[in-house]
Amino acid sequence: MVSLNDLKKKLAQRQKIVITTHYKPDGDALGSSLALYHWLTKHGHEVTVIVPSDYPAFLSWMPGQEDAIIYTSHKEISDKLIEEADIIFCLDFNHLSRILPMEDVVRKSTALKVMIDHHIGPEGFDDARLWDCKAAATAQLVYDFIVNHMDDRKEISADIAASLYTGIMTDTGSFRFPSTTAEVHLIIADLITLGAQNWKIHENVFNSSTENRLKFLGFALLNRLEVIPEYNTAIFAIKAEDLKQFDITTGDTEGLVNYALSVSGIRLAALIIDRTERVKLSLRSIGDIPCNEICSRFFEGGGHKNAAGGQSTKPLPEVIETFKSILPEYKNLLTT
Repeated sequence: MVSLNDLKKKLAQRQKIVITTHYKPDGDALGSSLALYHWLTKHGHEVTVIVPSDYPAFLSWMPGQEDAIIYTSHKEISDKLIEEADIIFCLDFNHLSRILPMEDVVRKSTALKVMIDHHIGPEGFDDARLWDCKAAATAQLVYDFIVNHMDDRKEISADIAASLYTGIMTDTGSFRFPSTTAEVHLIIADLITLGAQNWKIHENVFNSSTENRLKFLGFALLNRLEVIPEYNTAIFAIKAEDLKQFDITTGDTEGLVNYALSVSGIRLAALIIDRTERVKLSLRSIGDIPCNEICSRFFEGGGHKNAAGGQSTKPLPEVIETFKSILPEYKNLLTT
Protein backbone atom coordinates (compact mmCIF):
# COMPACT_ATOMS: atom_id res chain seq x y z
CA MET A 1 0.00 0.00 0.00
CA VAL A 2 1.31 3.43 -1.00
CA SER A 3 1.29 5.94 1.85
CA LEU A 4 -0.36 9.34 1.53
CA ASN A 5 3.04 10.90 2.15
CA ASP A 6 4.43 9.02 -0.88
CA LEU A 7 1.39 10.14 -2.87
CA LYS A 8 2.14 13.74 -1.87
CA LYS A 9 5.64 13.35 -3.29
CA LYS A 10 4.25 11.90 -6.51
CA LEU A 11 1.82 14.81 -6.83
CA ALA A 12 4.76 17.22 -6.66
CA GLN A 13 5.27 16.37 -10.34
CA ARG A 14 2.75 16.78 -13.16
CA GLN A 15 0.52 13.71 -13.54
CA LYS A 16 -2.24 12.55 -15.86
CA ILE A 17 -5.15 12.03 -13.49
CA VAL A 18 -8.66 10.65 -13.78
CA ILE A 19 -11.21 11.17 -11.03
CA THR A 20 -14.28 8.95 -10.92
CA THR A 21 -17.14 8.18 -8.58
CA HIS A 22 -20.09 5.85 -8.28
CA TYR A 23 -22.96 5.29 -10.73
CA LYS A 24 -25.70 7.94 -10.50
CA PRO A 25 -23.55 10.43 -8.54
CA ASP A 26 -25.18 12.27 -5.65
CA GLY A 27 -24.10 15.54 -4.04
CA ASP A 28 -21.25 13.98 -2.12
CA ALA A 29 -19.95 11.99 -5.09
CA LEU A 30 -19.97 14.93 -7.48
CA GLY A 31 -18.99 17.51 -4.86
CA SER A 32 -15.93 15.62 -3.67
CA SER A 33 -14.90 14.84 -7.26
CA LEU A 34 -15.15 18.45 -8.42
CA ALA A 35 -13.37 19.76 -5.33
CA LEU A 36 -10.45 17.43 -5.95
CA TYR A 37 -10.53 18.29 -9.66
CA HIS A 38 -10.16 22.01 -8.94
CA TRP A 39 -7.39 21.45 -6.40
CA LEU A 40 -5.35 19.15 -8.65
CA THR A 41 -5.84 21.47 -11.64
CA LYS A 42 -4.52 24.42 -9.59
CA HIS A 43 -1.33 22.39 -9.11
CA GLY A 44 -0.79 21.90 -12.83
CA HIS A 45 -1.97 18.32 -13.27
CA GLU A 46 -3.84 17.12 -16.34
CA VAL A 47 -7.15 16.15 -14.74
CA THR A 48 -10.42 14.70 -16.04
CA VAL A 49 -13.55 13.84 -14.08
CA ILE A 50 -15.30 10.84 -15.62
CA VAL A 51 -18.65 9.85 -14.13
CA PRO A 52 -20.27 6.49 -14.96
CA SER A 53 -23.69 8.04 -15.66
CA ASP A 54 -25.67 11.25 -15.60
CA TYR A 55 -26.41 13.03 -12.33
CA PRO A 56 -29.30 15.06 -10.88
CA ALA A 57 -30.21 18.36 -12.50
CA PHE A 58 -30.09 20.09 -9.11
CA LEU A 59 -26.30 19.64 -9.21
CA SER A 60 -25.86 21.21 -12.65
CA TRP A 61 -24.89 24.58 -11.11
CA MET A 62 -21.74 23.16 -9.52
CA PRO A 63 -18.49 24.80 -10.68
CA GLY A 64 -16.64 22.52 -13.09
CA GLN A 65 -19.46 20.04 -13.72
CA GLU A 66 -19.56 21.14 -17.35
CA ASP A 67 -16.06 19.69 -17.79
CA ALA A 68 -17.02 16.24 -16.46
CA ILE A 69 -17.31 13.44 -19.01
CA ILE A 70 -20.25 11.04 -18.81
CA TYR A 71 -18.77 7.63 -19.56
CA THR A 72 -21.79 6.12 -21.31
CA SER A 73 -21.91 9.06 -23.73
CA HIS A 74 -18.16 9.18 -24.42
CA LYS A 75 -16.86 5.66 -23.89
CA GLU A 76 -14.02 5.73 -26.43
CA ILE A 77 -12.35 8.90 -25.17
CA SER A 78 -12.98 7.88 -21.55
CA ASP A 79 -11.32 4.50 -22.05
CA LYS A 80 -8.32 6.22 -23.61
CA LEU A 81 -8.00 8.68 -20.72
CA ILE A 82 -8.22 5.86 -18.18
CA GLU A 83 -5.66 3.78 -20.08
CA GLU A 84 -3.20 6.71 -20.19
CA ALA A 85 -3.75 7.87 -16.60
CA ASP A 86 -0.91 7.86 -14.07
CA ILE A 87 -3.33 8.12 -11.14
CA ILE A 88 -7.02 7.29 -10.79
CA PHE A 89 -8.81 8.78 -7.80
CA CYS A 90 -11.84 6.70 -6.79
CA LEU A 91 -14.18 8.78 -4.66
CA ASP A 92 -17.24 7.83 -2.59
CA PHE A 93 -17.12 4.11 -3.39
CA ASN A 94 -14.96 1.20 -2.29
CA HIS A 95 -16.08 -1.60 -4.64
CA LEU A 96 -15.39 -1.28 -8.34
CA SER A 97 -18.81 -2.81 -9.04
CA ARG A 98 -20.26 0.58 -7.97
CA ILE A 99 -18.98 2.20 -11.18
CA LEU A 100 -20.85 -0.36 -13.32
CA PRO A 101 -19.84 0.23 -17.00
CA MET A 102 -16.39 1.52 -15.99
CA GLU A 103 -15.49 -1.42 -13.74
CA ASP A 104 -13.50 -3.50 -16.23
CA VAL A 105 -11.43 -0.69 -17.73
CA VAL A 106 -10.56 0.78 -14.30
CA ARG A 107 -9.74 -2.64 -12.85
CA LYS A 108 -7.39 -3.38 -15.76
CA SER A 109 -5.69 0.01 -15.58
CA THR A 110 -2.06 0.06 -14.40
CA ALA A 111 -2.53 3.55 -12.91
CA LEU A 112 -2.04 4.14 -9.20
CA LYS A 113 -5.53 3.80 -7.75
CA VAL A 114 -6.31 6.08 -4.81
CA MET A 115 -9.53 5.49 -2.85
CA ILE A 116 -11.10 8.23 -0.72
CA ASP A 117 -14.28 6.90 0.84
CA HIS A 118 -16.42 6.47 3.96
CA HIS A 119 -18.40 3.29 3.25
CA ILE A 120 -18.02 0.05 5.18
CA GLY A 121 -16.01 -2.90 3.82
CA PRO A 122 -13.52 -1.80 1.14
CA GLU A 123 -12.93 -4.33 -1.63
CA GLY A 124 -9.18 -3.75 -1.66
CA PHE A 125 -8.65 -2.74 -5.30
CA ASP A 126 -6.80 0.42 -4.27
CA ASP A 127 -3.06 1.15 -4.00
CA ALA A 128 -3.50 4.09 -1.61
CA ARG A 129 -6.43 5.16 0.51
CA LEU A 130 -7.96 7.67 2.84
CA TRP A 131 -10.84 5.72 4.35
CA ASP A 132 -12.94 6.36 7.43
CA CYS A 133 -16.40 4.83 7.81
CA LYS A 134 -17.14 7.29 10.63
CA ALA A 135 -16.72 10.31 8.36
CA ALA A 136 -19.93 12.12 7.53
CA ALA A 137 -19.12 12.34 3.82
CA THR A 138 -16.37 11.68 1.31
CA ALA A 139 -16.21 15.46 0.90
CA GLN A 140 -15.13 15.66 4.56
CA LEU A 141 -12.27 13.29 3.76
CA VAL A 142 -11.28 15.30 0.67
CA TYR A 143 -11.09 18.36 2.92
CA ASP A 144 -8.90 16.34 5.30
CA PHE A 145 -6.79 15.16 2.36
CA ILE A 146 -6.12 18.70 1.11
CA VAL A 147 -5.78 20.47 4.46
CA ASN A 148 -4.04 17.92 6.65
CA HIS A 149 -2.37 15.33 4.42
CA MET A 150 -1.33 17.68 1.61
CA ASP A 151 -0.92 20.66 4.00
CA ASP A 152 -2.52 22.99 1.45
CA ARG A 153 -5.49 24.82 2.99
CA LYS A 154 -4.30 28.04 1.34
CA GLU A 155 -5.22 26.63 -2.08
CA ILE A 156 -8.87 25.96 -1.22
CA SER A 157 -10.71 28.34 -3.53
CA ALA A 158 -14.35 29.41 -3.30
CA ASP A 159 -15.22 26.78 -5.95
CA ILE A 160 -13.51 24.03 -3.95
CA ALA A 161 -15.20 25.21 -0.76
CA ALA A 162 -18.63 25.23 -2.43
CA SER A 163 -18.11 21.72 -3.80
CA LEU A 164 -17.04 20.34 -0.42
CA TYR A 165 -19.88 22.12 1.38
CA THR A 166 -22.39 20.57 -1.05
CA GLY A 167 -21.00 17.09 -0.49
CA ILE A 168 -21.12 17.33 3.30
CA MET A 169 -24.50 19.07 3.38
CA THR A 170 -26.24 16.51 1.17
CA ASP A 171 -24.74 13.45 2.84
CA THR A 172 -25.70 14.66 6.32
CA GLY A 173 -29.28 15.52 5.37
CA SER A 174 -28.55 19.22 5.83
CA PHE A 175 -26.60 18.44 9.01
CA ARG A 176 -29.44 16.42 10.62
CA PHE A 177 -27.85 12.95 10.72
CA PRO A 178 -25.89 11.57 13.70
CA SER A 179 -22.72 11.73 11.61
CA THR A 180 -22.84 15.54 11.94
CA THR A 181 -20.23 15.94 14.66
CA ALA A 182 -18.65 19.04 16.14
CA GLU A 183 -15.73 18.44 13.77
CA VAL A 184 -18.10 18.54 10.81
CA HIS A 185 -19.47 21.90 11.93
CA LEU A 186 -15.94 23.26 12.30
CA ILE A 187 -15.12 22.14 8.76
CA ILE A 188 -18.33 23.73 7.47
CA ALA A 189 -17.46 26.98 9.24
CA ASP A 190 -14.04 26.92 7.62
CA LEU A 191 -15.56 26.28 4.17
CA ILE A 192 -17.84 29.29 4.61
CA THR A 193 -14.79 31.34 5.61
CA LEU A 194 -13.06 30.11 2.43
CA GLY A 195 -15.90 31.26 0.20
CA ALA A 196 -18.73 28.71 0.24
CA GLN A 197 -22.01 30.67 0.05
CA ASN A 198 -24.12 28.38 2.21
CA TRP A 199 -27.45 30.12 1.54
CA LYS A 200 -26.90 29.99 -2.21
CA ILE A 201 -25.92 26.30 -2.17
CA HIS A 202 -29.07 25.38 -0.24
CA GLU A 203 -31.13 27.41 -2.70
CA ASN A 204 -29.55 25.69 -5.72
CA VAL A 205 -29.97 22.18 -4.32
CA PHE A 206 -33.37 22.35 -2.64
CA ASN A 207 -35.28 25.04 -4.54
CA SER A 208 -34.85 23.82 -8.10
CA SER A 209 -37.67 21.29 -8.46
CA THR A 210 -39.56 20.95 -11.71
CA GLU A 211 -43.35 21.07 -11.78
CA ASN A 212 -43.40 17.36 -12.65
CA ARG A 213 -41.26 16.48 -9.64
CA LEU A 214 -43.55 18.32 -7.24
CA LYS A 215 -46.63 16.68 -8.75
CA PHE A 216 -44.91 13.30 -8.48
CA LEU A 217 -44.11 13.98 -4.82
CA GLY A 218 -47.79 14.76 -4.11
CA PHE A 219 -48.87 11.64 -6.01
CA ALA A 220 -46.42 9.44 -4.13
CA LEU A 221 -47.46 10.80 -0.72
CA LEU A 222 -51.13 10.28 -1.51
CA ASN A 223 -51.03 6.98 -3.38
CA ARG A 224 -47.76 5.13 -2.75
CA LEU A 225 -47.02 5.57 0.97
CA GLU A 226 -47.79 2.58 3.18
CA VAL A 227 -47.33 2.69 6.94
CA ILE A 228 -46.87 -0.55 8.90
CA PRO A 229 -47.44 0.63 12.48
CA GLU A 230 -46.74 -2.70 14.20
CA TYR A 231 -43.16 -2.47 12.96
CA ASN A 232 -42.80 1.34 12.97
CA THR A 233 -41.98 1.11 9.27
CA ALA A 234 -43.11 3.08 6.23
CA ILE A 235 -42.72 2.18 2.56
CA PHE A 236 -42.92 4.05 -0.71
CA ALA A 237 -43.42 1.55 -3.58
CA ILE A 238 -43.03 3.30 -6.92
CA LYS A 239 -44.11 1.57 -10.13
CA ALA A 240 -42.36 1.95 -13.47
CA GLU A 241 -45.48 3.57 -14.91
CA ASP A 242 -45.40 6.18 -12.14
CA LEU A 243 -41.95 7.27 -13.30
CA LYS A 244 -43.16 7.44 -16.89
CA GLN A 245 -46.36 9.30 -16.01
CA PHE A 246 -44.46 12.16 -14.37
CA ASP A 247 -41.44 12.04 -16.71
CA ILE A 248 -39.12 11.38 -13.78
CA THR A 249 -35.43 11.97 -14.46
CA THR A 250 -32.22 11.30 -12.52
CA GLY A 251 -32.45 12.86 -9.05
CA ASP A 252 -36.20 13.43 -9.02
CA THR A 253 -36.73 10.69 -6.41
CA GLU A 254 -33.89 12.01 -4.24
CA GLY A 255 -35.02 12.58 -0.66
CA LEU A 256 -38.40 10.90 -1.10
CA VAL A 257 -37.53 8.17 1.42
CA ASN A 258 -36.99 10.85 4.07
CA TYR A 259 -40.67 11.79 3.91
CA ALA A 260 -41.51 8.25 4.99
CA LEU A 261 -39.02 8.48 7.85
CA SER A 262 -40.54 11.81 8.92
CA VAL A 263 -43.85 10.17 9.89
CA SER A 264 -44.22 10.27 13.67
CA GLY A 265 -43.04 7.04 15.29
CA ILE A 266 -41.43 5.60 12.15
CA ARG A 267 -37.99 4.07 12.71
CA LEU A 268 -37.38 2.40 9.32
CA ALA A 269 -38.28 3.78 5.90
CA ALA A 270 -37.96 2.16 2.49
CA LEU A 271 -38.17 3.59 -1.00
CA ILE A 272 -38.66 0.75 -3.48
CA ILE A 273 -38.65 1.74 -7.15
CA ASP A 274 -39.24 -0.36 -10.25
CA ARG A 275 -36.55 0.88 -12.63
CA THR A 276 -37.69 -1.67 -15.26
CA GLU A 277 -34.40 -3.54 -15.57
CA ARG A 278 -34.02 -3.74 -11.77
CA VAL A 279 -35.89 -2.81 -8.63
CA LYS A 280 -33.89 -0.33 -6.54
CA LEU A 281 -34.18 0.11 -2.78
CA SER A 282 -33.16 2.96 -0.49
CA LEU A 283 -33.44 2.46 3.26
CA ARG A 284 -33.22 5.00 6.07
CA SER A 285 -33.46 4.31 9.78
CA ILE A 286 -33.21 5.76 13.25
CA GLY A 287 -31.07 4.37 16.06
CA ASP A 288 -29.62 0.87 15.89
CA ILE A 289 -31.65 -0.46 12.96
CA PRO A 290 -28.98 -1.66 10.48
CA CYS A 291 -29.97 -0.61 6.97
CA ASN A 292 -26.60 -1.78 5.64
CA GLU A 293 -27.09 -5.27 7.05
CA ILE A 294 -30.59 -5.57 5.58
CA CYS A 295 -29.41 -4.42 2.14
CA SER A 296 -26.33 -6.65 2.24
CA ARG A 297 -28.19 -9.80 3.35
CA PHE A 298 -31.28 -9.52 1.21
CA PHE A 299 -30.84 -7.00 -1.61
CA GLU A 300 -27.30 -7.21 -3.05
CA GLY A 301 -26.35 -3.88 -1.53
CA GLY A 302 -24.88 -2.09 1.45
CA GLY A 303 -23.99 1.31 2.79
CA HIS A 304 -24.18 2.93 6.20
CA LYS A 305 -25.98 1.80 9.33
CA ASN A 306 -28.77 4.36 8.97
CA ALA A 307 -28.67 4.83 5.19
CA ALA A 308 -28.13 2.10 2.63
CA GLY A 309 -29.25 0.87 -0.76
CA GLY A 310 -29.85 -2.34 -2.63
CA GLN A 311 -31.41 -3.89 -5.70
CA SER A 312 -33.23 -6.95 -6.99
CA THR A 313 -34.10 -8.54 -10.32
CA LYS A 314 -37.41 -9.82 -8.95
CA PRO A 315 -40.72 -8.10 -9.81
CA LEU A 316 -41.74 -5.15 -7.65
CA PRO A 317 -44.52 -7.00 -5.73
CA GLU A 318 -42.08 -9.78 -4.77
CA VAL A 319 -39.47 -7.29 -3.57
CA ILE A 320 -42.09 -5.55 -1.44
CA GLU A 321 -43.17 -8.85 0.09
CA THR A 322 -39.56 -9.85 0.72
CA PHE A 323 -38.95 -6.58 2.52
CA LYS A 324 -42.06 -6.99 4.66
CA SER A 325 -41.12 -10.59 5.50
CA ILE A 326 -37.82 -9.35 6.95
CA LEU A 327 -39.45 -7.01 9.47
CA PRO A 328 -40.32 -9.64 12.13
CA GLU A 329 -36.62 -10.54 12.35
CA TYR A 330 -35.87 -6.95 13.41
CA LYS A 331 -38.97 -6.44 15.56
CA ASN A 332 -37.04 -5.86 18.79
CA LEU A 333 -35.04 -3.03 17.23
CA LEU A 334 -38.03 -1.58 15.42
CA THR A 335 -40.32 -1.45 18.43
CA THR A 336 -38.05 -0.47 21.33
